[in-house]
Amino acid sequence: MTRPFDDTTRRNIAERCAAFARLPAREPTSALKRAAVAITLVAAGEAGCGTALLLTRRAAGLRSHRGQWALPGGRCDEGETPVAAALRELHEELGLSPGPGQVLGSLDDYPTRSGYLITPVVVWAADSAAISPNPAEVASVHRIALDEIERADVYDFTAIPESSRRVIRFRHARQFIHAPTAALIYQFAEILAGRDTRVAELEQPVFAWK
Repeated sequence: MTRPFDDTTRRNIAERCAAFARLPAREPTSALKRAAVAITLVAAGEAGCGTALLLTRRAAGLRSHRGQWALPGGRCDEGETPVAAALRELHEELGLSPGPGQVLGSLDDYPTRSGYLITPVVVWAADSAAISPNPAEVASVHRIALDEIERADVYDFTAIPESSRRVIRFRHARQFIHAPTAALIYQFAEILAGRDTRVAELEQPVFAWK
């Protein structure tokens, strides 16, 4: 189902996010640092037909997870809320500046193997023409149509010998995108379908554990 990039879609997604029974916010432990990512909703193309979310490929020069698919985001500064951190990172990485009034909701916190507790924040970015990637952090930016992430056949769940938990993968452009990004996209797609689906126990591949 194609969702036009308009006020009706914005309201519908905001209502779905408000109806989502988010788990109580988790507190970071000594082993986990607070982080946030933006599930950024934009027009699917220049013609404005359809709604998409933004994915990036991380720059090759970054110290960790270089070249991997990611949602815009990063570590929270001292005293910074996840919403503020997601909006700041969105501006630093892609040059977009939506305000707090453009935040539609938050998903469950997701603990990563690499030591972060990620809060996903859903953001409506009306002025996607202003996207200006920071080359120090972002190699490329991609618009993934919401009707693509809502297809059941783009997700699969597999096993690895290193863990008893299922590994989730999201298939896009003939490649696999793994957790945490895949897990967060999957939970958002489930919210769009009106389902409260938990993803914290979905596993990441071993290469993402560091």
